[in-house]
Amino acid sequence: MTTARHQDDPTRRARLRWRSRRGLLENDLILTRFLDAHEIDMTDTEVDAFTKLLDLSDNDLLDLLLGRAEPEQAIAGPNVNALLARLRQA
Repeated sequence: MTTARHQDDPTRRARLRWRSRRGLLENDLILTRFLDAHEIDMTDTEVDAFTKLLDLSDNDLLDLLLGRAEPEQAIAGPNVNALLARLRQA
């Protein structure tokens, strides 16, 4: 059984964008600008990494996005680190 790719499912894409709307304006701006620029090109692996970041609290996420902290071991990994580097450049 093949799982549908994120890019092929408009519902998944809408859900990801909705989850990117955050309580902190700074997070909201960074995440939505990133999606505006890169959503069409994101791979399923990048979407999975993005989702892990979205599971964080707003303050923890902001610290990561601004480079004030690095991901904790529970979510750290090459995919999350690579996506985080791209987000920090946005």
